[in-house]
Formats: sequence, C-alpha cells, structure tokens
Amino acid sequence: MAIKPIRCLPDPILRKKAKRISTIDKSILKLITDMKDTLSNATGLGLSAPQVGVSLRLCVLHMPEEELFALVNPRVIKRIGEREVVEGCLSIPSYQGRIKRSAAVTVTGVDRYGKPMRIRATGILAQALEHEIDHLDGILYIDHLNSLDKLYRLDLGQSAAEIGAA
Repeated sequence: MAIKPIRCLPDPILRKKAKRISTIDKSILKLITDMKDTLSNATGLGLSAPQVGVSLRLCVLHMPEEELFALVNPRVIKRIGEREVVEGCLSIPSYQGRIKRSAAVTVTGVDRYGKPMRIRATGILAQALEHEIDHLDGILYIDHLNSLDKLYRLDLGQSAAEIGAA
C-alpha cells in the first residue's frame, strides 16, 4: 500500500493508449490498492493507471457518499445525449474547463475479482467514467475543448487564452 505520485502534463504516458489487462494477479491487486490510496489522498473523483505511471486499462472511482471501486478493462458501450460540464484533472492541476460530455453512459468491465460489471450512469458518475476511460485512450479533457476560452486557471479566475497558458 502506497501513495504514488500523480503524473502531470507533459508526461508522455498520459498520451499513450493503455494495454488491456489479461489476468488479475497479485501485481494488479497491489496496483488497485495503491491507486485507491493515491485517490483517497487526492482531491479527485477518479484515477487511471496511466496517471500513476502504469499503462494498463484500470481505473478507480470514488463518488461522493459511495464506496471507492476499481474497474478493469472498462469501455463505454453506449452514450446518450450531451451536456456541458466543468471538468478538471489531477494531471492538469490548477485548471478547469467547460467541455461536452454524454448525459448518460453504459460502461462494461470487470471488478478486482474478475466479475463482469455493467454500469449505467448519469450525472457526475457518467462524467467521471468518460473522463477516466479517456485517460486509458491517451485523451485528456483539454482535448475536448472547443476553444482555450473554455479553460480557466483556478487560482486566477482567468481563462487560459487571457493569460496565454496551455
């Protein structure tokens, strides 16, 4: 059990497509535990394995007032609707942006025991699932921005375009 450093841009691992996990062995179970510890120590709702330097298709999520859970080899199999959301990322600290996400998603994968999971989600859980699965494909929320005017630096309240960032 360990808190791992969270990788930030421009770390190249964040842009790589992660590999499928073929077997959930002791090393994967340890990684899940370490990721849970890391997420519990951070301020986010989710964390993907590439964010802790491991290019595998694994994420952990912790919704408010819910138990933290792991999802192995997740994939979105259905998207419904669209909504604009404000999103941030542990790998891009101090920024948030307005992007479009699905209103609802259906995601499949397996839990830490290899048991199949199917999650139908709306709201913040749908957003978090899409966000973490994007990480597994080397996609960051800033890739969904229509314009830098939609990206804001939190400590200044200014858009990235206004301050020349990003």
